[in-house]
Amino acid sequence: MYLATTGRRDTPAPPRSGGAGRRVPGTVLALGTVSLVTDISSEMVTAVLPLYLVLGLGLSPLQFGFLDGLFNGAAAIVRLLGGYAADRGRGHKRVAGLGYALSALSRIGLLLAGGATAGIAAALATDRVGKGIRTAPRDALITLSSPPEALGRSFGVHRAMDTTGALLGPLAAFALLWATADAYDAVFVVSFCVGLLGVLLLVLYVPAHQPPLVPAPPPVPAPRRYKAFGALRDPAFRRILAAASLLGAATVGDAFVYLLLQQRLDLPVGWFPLLPLGAAACYLLLAVPAGRIADRVGRRLPFLHGHLALLGVYATLLAPVGGPALLLLVPVLALLGVFYATTDGVLMALAGPVLPADGRAGGLAVLQTGQALARMLAAAGFGAAWTLWGTGPALWAALSALLVALAGGWALLPRNPVDAPAPGEPGPKIPERRTA
Repeated sequence: MYLATTGRRDTPAPPRSGGAGRRVPGTVLALGTVSLVTDISSEMVTAVLPLYLVLGLGLSPLQFGFLDGLFNGAAAIVRLLGGYAADRGRGHKRVAGLGYALSALSRIGLLLAGGATAGIAAALATDRVGKGIRTAPRDALITLSSPPEALGRSFGVHRAMDTTGALLGPLAAFALLWATADAYDAVFVVSFCVGLLGVLLLVLYVPAHQPPLVPAPPPVPAPRRYKAFGALRDPAFRRILAAASLLGAATVGDAFVYLLLQQRLDLPVGWFPLLPLGAAACYLLLAVPAGRIADRVGRRLPFLHGHLALLGVYATLLAPVGGPALLLLVPVLALLGVFYATTDGVLMALAGPVLPADGRAGGLAVLQTGQALARMLAAAGFGAAWTLWGTGPALWAALSALLVALAGGWALLPRNPVDAPAPGEPGPKIPERRTA
């Protein structure tokens, strides 16, 4: 059953009652564990990068925005190759494993780079390329191993486990630096070992092939048209891609949010690496509930409402908040966590069922690439606006752009009935039709 041939719903009929429909598949839990361990490794070395590059190396916000966007853009383009390679021979696990291994090896690159900017940049690029390669195959494995009606919950569980690693990574780095008197080499070595553990968990516990969850659909014309860029031929997928890219182009990167908080509150430099923990904690608490809500009401509205939370981040940073630092810090970090909890996995759950199994990784890679390239432009644009105009005008420009993007996303994302029955299933018992 593919939604591409059955009426374009963003969520199928509610699951049947019973314990089996309530369990999270073992593959999702295994992938979540791999992501948890890998994120500990990644966040140990990335939590301090914005502060290090801007304050330590003296980069301007424009230069930082360009570099941050360039790395993310490179990873986004590599996603296309990873998705295409994973769909050929259904090698999702193999391609994802290569991405995880590259990210682990990048820690050794950081260790060998010393203080050389070029070496650090190369190591960071390797890490982003590894992340780009693994993301689409991993998300495709989640969609292939989960019932379509429970995709929101599966992605919520995975993202919650992933975010647990994002919480533990900065804490581990903070503890290591405290215990070793700021020996960054120790952080890199431990991060490499933890990254290798993630690769080992993937090899041992994630199955290479997923059994079909539903009967094969009847033959349709050009069944392999979704390969690589073939997903762009599907009108529903194009609308999802356009909406995600438009909203991504108005998304200021997390690093800028944390730098703005540090500047606004004049926080001590030593506390900067702990700022992401607030957003990660909120994301962790809300990822699973947000996924379950998306399965119930449709995935369109939670995705749009998540960007309203991001609008709240911009507005709060612009507000003339006085008094204790917590009056600004808590709302910004909480709203940022809400944004990710209601958009990250929900977008994959929205797009996944539109794509057939033999082209799912490639289609998701196209979606993730479009969104990431749009965010690359947003990072470079915000960095330029900050450098040329200052923080206030730059934030006003970002807020205005997000308002426009929200209006566009509302128009682009299809409004489909939540209670439409799956093929072969009886229709709803009540005649009323709701829209999501």
